[in-house]
Amino acid sequence: MKILLTGVTGYIGKRLLIQLLEEGHTVVCSVRDKKRFSTKLFQNHLHQLEIIENDFLNAASLQNIPKDIHYAYYLIHSMSSGQGDFEEMEKISAENFRNALEKTAVKQVIFLTGIINEEKLSKHLQSRKNVEQALKSEKYALTSLRAGIIVGSGSASFEIIRDLVEKLPVMIAPKWLKTKCQPIAIRNVIQFLVGILGKDFTYNKDYDIAGTDILTYKEMLLQYAEVRGLKRTIFTVPVMTPQLSSYWLYFITSTTYSLAKNLVDSMKIDVIAKKNTLAQDLGIELFSYKEAIRQAFDKIKQNDVLSSWYDSFSSPFHARNVWQYLEVPTKGCFKDIREMKVADEELSAERVFSIGGKTGWYYADFLWKIRGFLDKLFGGVGLRRGRRNLNSLEAGDSVDFWRVLYADREEKRLLLFAEMKVPGEAWLEFKIKDGILHQEATFRPLGISGRLYWYSVLPFHGLIFNGMLRKLAGK
Repeated sequence: MKILLTGVTGYIGKRLLIQLLEEGHTVVCSVRDKKRFSTKLFQNHLHQLEIIENDFLNAASLQNIPKDIHYAYYLIHSMSSGQGDFEEMEKISAENFRNALEKTAVKQVIFLTGIINEEKLSKHLQSRKNVEQALKSEKYALTSLRAGIIVGSGSASFEIIRDLVEKLPVMIAPKWLKTKCQPIAIRNVIQFLVGILGKDFTYNKDYDIAGTDILTYKEMLLQYAEVRGLKRTIFTVPVMTPQLSSYWLYFITSTTYSLAKNLVDSMKIDVIAKKNTLAQDLGIELFSYKEAIRQAFDKIKQNDVLSSWYDSFSSPFHARNVWQYLEVPTKGCFKDIREMKVADEELSAERVFSIGGKTGWYYADFLWKIRGFLDKLFGGVGLRRGRRNLNSLEAGDSVDFWRVLYADREEKRLLLFAEMKVPGEAWLEFKIKDGILHQEATFRPLGISGRLYWYSVLPFHGLIFNGMLRKLAGK
């Protein structure tokens, strides 16, 4: 089968792609930027891959979609976008997708969306419902899978629960923690997505998919704590407004404010699946919530998290075309350039490619944490995103408040671009050549505020960058 897969660099898409390739399908991967798409995970299946560039908000960019595709997955959403009206963006994207697919030989489109079981829907769920309507066509069959909380290593929901429980022995939480939901393991989600492919009994139907447990959000937090062997106490208060709840999530967890705001809006509504026989029809064994958590930690312990929600670029980065920053500028910039002879090139390279996340920044980590906290205060991403893998990096990965633009282990070069809030643009580059570690921080200021910012942090650069260089060089 020839399959069009959208959202391939996202949390679900990357995992689904691996399964489709393993089953022998030819997959056309639709991405907004080929530079972001690494084929390292798919070396044994390159003959099955075709990569095309599309922006579904721009109908003209969809003309290169192959006419001979048989099936397609629609895994696009804009909920975490901090810009514009995400409802309108999602509707336009879906309509452009439908119009483009109607010109192909596609038989079935598969859409992963949210469970809808109330007349009064949150803004997020209403948008998802509108997208489902926009995708319907007389030219092909639409199969919609509706899921609630998806639990897996790297999923937004799992990482938020993990942040809350691991960091807070006592929580004073909003009243929406009493809301009920029915979480599902990421493994089951992938099984459903693959299982309905080409099954004509699923054509033009929608199915709620969920795990075996119906829980309140409070019970989810406490069961997570139980699996982790932690004792946690949670008090709910009725006075916390949606805005305060959003800030509460934003400052404590690794989520962005725009995502926190939309999640809080959705969490006020019970999300329970309508019963159906799809799991039995496809021979899928559903997992409990605790089993899903254990599976997630198996991946984390193995350092084998395939994808993470925070590795997806935010809309501002797509709008800016971040890949234009691959060439680090030389004019109109401030630079901090340091170099040092290394004791062992391979060991230093290993340290460079393990930087950030749990490993830290090798020197004065408390100052990096302060900078991350200040970034959060001003609406930035902070340090809580960490990194997907402890010692492997690819272009497009996030490393705390940096984004990987270039990573080549053999070349021993790593280039990072700052996603933190700064009045300008910032790069951090590491290169090892001829036994010398080159470390270069570049800042292109924006107006007077950018220049003032550079001079205000200059005293700390001498301390942090010199200490970091010595550690990386093995001194």
